[in-house]
Amino acid sequence: MSKPPKTNTAWSSAEKFAVVLETAALNEAERAEYARRKGLYVEQIATWTVVCRDANGALVERPENRADKKRIHDLERALNRKEKALAEAAALLVLRKKAQAIWGDEDA
Repeated sequence: MSKPPKTNTAWSSAEKFAVVLETAALNEAERAEYARRKGLYVEQIATWTVVCRDANGALVERPENRADKKRIHDLERALNRKEKALAEAAALLVLRKKAQAIWGDEDA
């Protein structure tokens, strides 16, 4: 006695994807035969095909994400510029203190 066919919810994502791959090259009659053997409807396979095709649609970058990335990039550039200016000011301060130590307190 054969196993009863799986229900739509009993198919895992990997199994659905395998069905989509197996039926991709089949014509309509072959796809219908395949569906009958697996206990599926052709419409289910068509739906799974669309879902597989659109699976990465959510990964499309949204404009607000692009704006956020640009703002982050601009802020990072400004931060780097300010860090360099601070390092330069600290170096000048150290040189000034060394010069005062060598030649005395003329500028102070």
